[in-house]
Formats: sequence, C-alpha cells, structure tokens
Amino acid sequence: MANKPARILTFKCKKCTKPVQVFLQKVSACSHIQPYQGICKCGELTRYATGQKDAVESYMASSDGSWSHHH
Repeated sequence: MANKPARILTFKCKKCTKPVQVFLQKVSACSHIQPYQGICKCGELTRYATGQKDAVESYMASSDGSWSHHH
C-alpha cells in the first residue's frame, strides 16, 4: 500500500505567528504534487506543497486559488 500524504498540516502564520492548519487540496490526482491550503484566523492565506520541484514552484508562485496541475 502506498504512503498517503497527511490530510492536515500545521504551520505558523507568516503574518500573526499563530498556528494555522492547511488541508490537502483535491486539485491533483497524481503523485507529482500534494498541494495544501488554509486560512489563518487573522485572514492570511497559507499554502504549502510537496512533490515534484517544478509543480511545487508553480503552485507556490500562483497568487490565487485557480492553480491546477495538468499533464
């Protein structure tokens, strides 16, 4: 059985330093990238991703929520 990525990760908010939970997004059904996103109580959007370097970089560079990974 393959290792599944964690569904929820916790990071420190860059704006207010409180803990913020990011949730695994359903935008990618492949193994190249596992994108995460969450919103802190202060309203700051937190994003994170693991996986293939170029896919992760394009996800982190996109400023809105419309990013998706295509083959």
